[in-house]
Order: sequence, then C-alpha cells, then structure tokens
Amino acid sequence: MKRQANPHLSSPGECALAQYQQTLREREDLTPASVRNYLSDVRHSGTELLFPSGKTKEALSERALGYIVKKYARIARLPDVSPHDLRHRFGYRMAESVPLHRLAQIMGHDSLDTTKLYIQGTKQDLQQAVKTIAWT
Repeated sequence: MKRQANPHLSSPGECALAQYQQTLREREDLTPASVRNYLSDVRHSGTELLFPSGKTKEALSERALGYIVKKYARIARLPDVSPHDLRHRFGYRMAESVPLHRLAQIMGHDSLDTTKLYIQGTKQDLQQAVKTIAWT
C-alpha cells in the first residue's frame, strides 16, 4: 500500500514538526535529504520515531523507552514511575482541556469507555473540590 504523500497534521503538530526540523538541522550531522526523509517518517509514523536510537537512528523499542524513563525517573528521585504511569498521567492531564473524543484519538483508544478512565477524579481532586465549597 502506497503511503500518502503528505498526511494532515494538526496545527500544533505542524508547529512541533517544524521545531523538531530546526533542532535536527542545528544539532545533528545529517544531510538535508536525511532530515527530509526522517521528518517524512515521523509524519507518517506518529510519535514512535520522535525518540530515535543514537546508534541506528531507528525508533527505540518499548524496552529501550522503558529503560530511559526509569533512568530519568531515578535521577528525579521518582523510582516507582513507569512508562505506563506516565501515559496515564498524560491522559489525565489532557482530559482537563481536551474533549473526550479527541483524547480517545490521541491515546489510541477504540472505545470512549476506555478513555473515561481519565475523567474520574483522584482522591486529591475530590479533596480540593470539597475545600472550594464556601462554608458559612
């Protein structure tokens, strides 16, 4: 199957890709053709190529991404955080400002029921809501 020449990205997606292109040009030793090809792959593959291997320039495996998350979590003194935890935190934070059907697309969910997990209040949210009540 032939891939689309220039798939549509949202305005923020286009902006992020332009910034990433500038970063590639400034920090990487790549030819202009390599930058174009790499950006095309990112455009077609979504985020999976935003974290390329320093050695192979291919997308990092899930295991490698997990290792990186754990490494920086340890540095930040958050030893119990996992990539899965970060995904949930991202979904929860996005649910504050993004319509549920859009969040489902972003998270790759087939069902809104799965995405509803992110709109449930946490214990801290519920405590904060109680504190905002004006007691007289």
